[in-house]
Amino acid sequence: MASRVSALAKPRGVWWEGLGRDERLWVWLTVIWGIAMFLMIAFVWPLIGEEQNRLHAYRVDPATFASQAEAFIQQYQIGQRDGVPVVAPPPGGDVYLDARAFAWQPVIQLKRGETYRFLISSRDVQHGFSLVMPPHSINVQVLPGYVTVLELTPEKTGEFPLICNEYCGLGHHLMIGRIIVTE
Repeated sequence: MASRVSALAKPRGVWWEGLGRDERLWVWLTVIWGIAMFLMIAFVWPLIGEEQNRLHAYRVDPATFASQAEAFIQQYQIGQRDGVPVVAPPPGGDVYLDARAFAWQPVIQLKRGETYRFLISSRDVQHGFSLVMPPHSINVQVLPGYVTVLELTPEKTGEFPLICNEYCGLGHHLMIGRIIVTE
């Protein structure tokens, strides 16, 4: 007669044996490596690495932010590019960046070596702010009803794409803005 085998049945005989020498070695190596990584992340990297951009966010009424962004565009607009306003804010000033269905507005022109404070928000749905401007690589979630604030000092001249990296609808692939850095 065949015996019945089940995952719920108690195994026969000795099913547990202590760790062997090799297994014990690997367990201890894993524990030591885990502690070493924790110490490096908590204490070593902050001492030798450069400080990342400090971000903070606060709540805002989307209509209020939209009116502030429009006022910013009216005050600092220097032209248009493909129907999108181009603005040149003063060094050290605030830069309002408005994310909306499949567009970043406005196109921003900055001066190299100057620090700007970006205020970024969305009018409609969640978007993702992705900017690669060497030596910076910034990824931030942009939510309606919140303003994300970050400081940026461009160090290289050129034109840098601003990409939405959070799916926001059928035209998501078209949501590319521009930041232009000049001397």
